[in-house]
Amino acid sequence: MKILDDLGITPNNIKLYERAFSHTSYANEHHVESYERLEYLGDAVLELIISEYLYKNTEYPEGEMTKLRSGYVCENANFEYAMELGLNEYMLLGNGEEENGGRTRKAIVADVFESFVGALYLDQGIEAAKKFICKVVIPKIENKKIEFTDYKSVLQELVQTDKRSLEYVVVDESGPSHDKTFKVVVKIDNIIYGTGVAHSKKEAEQQAAKDALKKAQNGY
Repeated sequence: MKILDDLGITPNNIKLYERAFSHTSYANEHHVESYERLEYLGDAVLELIISEYLYKNTEYPEGEMTKLRSGYVCENANFEYAMELGLNEYMLLGNGEEENGGRTRKAIVADVFESFVGALYLDQGIEAAKKFICKVVIPKIENKKIEFTDYKSVLQELVQTDKRSLEYVVVDESGPSHDKTFKVVVKIDNIIYGTGVAHSKKEAEQQAAKDALKKAQNGY
């Protein structure tokens, strides 16, 4: 696999990386395991490594570290990292997903970045995963080269200041299992202030928070 050669990774178990690139649509067509479990693991590994970096290299209080981390460990950020590396070129997609532009679909590409981290962690260990993250993500933080807005964190901070309740609710879910569309509303004190629609719950929540923040500028 050329991407592994480019990154200087000699795999112990190549099947882990093949699984990391296997979208649900491909897995269903070929009766193999998809990347979903690796994505779950990779998300946790990514958060741990970035958290450790921020703890050791900044003097920020907990809230500031959390806010900064959420800006670089989110769907938008993961999508950018994956596209820069060209991970989307190695994705294994079902026929329908391929035809519908899945290779550049933000939610899928972002998931693959996390699943790749999960595969690397299982195959090479935490130090290899850390080396990879330090090469791909940390420079972005240090140089503030890419700064992503985590609308959920911004809204959370605003609402906490006024001691109001905040809740995200999925109000609609449509489409096949490999290509779902989610509609999410965000409620502040049980009143709907924003709506978001996207191909992942995370992104729909971000869009709902962004919508709410626009309205918050006029006072909610």
